[in-house]
Amino acid sequence: MRRSLSFRSPHEFERDLDGLEAVEKATLRFITHGVSEILPAAETEFTRVDLGGTAGDRANYLGEDLTRLALDRIGSARVPDGRLFGTTDYKLATLVFLPDLAVRQALFVDSKAEKDALNVARVQVTQTSLEIRQHREGAPIAIQGRVPKVWDAEGGAYLTTTVFVKYHYRAEAGHLSLRRISVVALPNGFLQDRYNPTADDCIWNVGPDSPTRREKFRTRVNFSLLEGKARWRVQRLTPGDASEFAE
Repeated sequence: MRRSLSFRSPHEFERDLDGLEAVEKATLRFITHGVSEILPAAETEFTRVDLGGTAGDRANYLGEDLTRLALDRIGSARVPDGRLFGTTDYKLATLVFLPDLAVRQALFVDSKAEKDALNVARVQVTQTSLEIRQHREGAPIAIQGRVPKVWDAEGGAYLTTTVFVKYHYRAEAGHLSLRRISVVALPNGFLQDRYNPTADDCIWNVGPDSPTRREKFRTRVNFSLLEGKARWRVQRLTPGDASEFAE
């Protein structure tokens, strides 16, 4: 039996949510593997960051470099003429091949480093295609993410996938110490009704922006709430522990 080698239109995933979840799960598995490969190096590099006024900034820059190293090392099926823009650290027009489908993907990977904060990651509206539905000051709000569900660019349309790599560290003995790396797949906006149908049924924590200071709206994805929807969407890597993909 022969099957077509043509790529699925990303717009079709609005009606094939299980297929969309399969693409995001395969992508997260791929990135988690890459990050696990550089885990020993990450642990070493964090110990070289001494405490000081800019330790947090240096940890952030280090996280970005480590994620880029991890993804560059394992490689991917890149689209040569694919051009992506946005506020995430790592952007890649790539191809995803699964047993029953193939699709062009706009992959956005953002790295964050924060002292402790083991259960959340900050999210800007420019980093998600979901409508952020949550409660603020006792009232429900709905803020539309600015990343398109399908990225239209030269050469065709791409299914948007957003992943966060969060480096959790602590300060001890005059240096930083890596506690854990969380690799998190944020759902595409087509999955809105599965993951954030209402402000009462959400995956977010409030903040960290301050409306009184007129700061731009931001939110936090809550890992426990997201895991409650799909365990595999949050992968935790701990230095010294064997890495296994949590289904």
